[in-house]
Amino acid sequence: MTDSHTCSRKNDRLLKYGLIGAMVAALCCFTPILVVLLGAVGLSALLGWLDIVLLPTLVVFVGVTLYALWRRRDPN
Repeated sequence: MTDSHTCSRKNDRLLKYGLIGAMVAALCCFTPILVVLLGAVGLSALLGWLDIVLLPTLVVFVGVTLYALWRRRDPN
């Protein structure tokens, strides 16, 4: 396996993780999925902390996705 093939494989994996993480974080930020789930299991006291955790998580995963796209564009 060549170095460029290994690098391409790592970039694809990084892109996949970034996209999946961003989609999950966005889904939890913009829909009441976590509100319903936490309320159903009796952990609704944690709802005040969701914005503090979810918005930075979304930013991080979007950053990972952009980094992977940048690495895919410029393989050096």
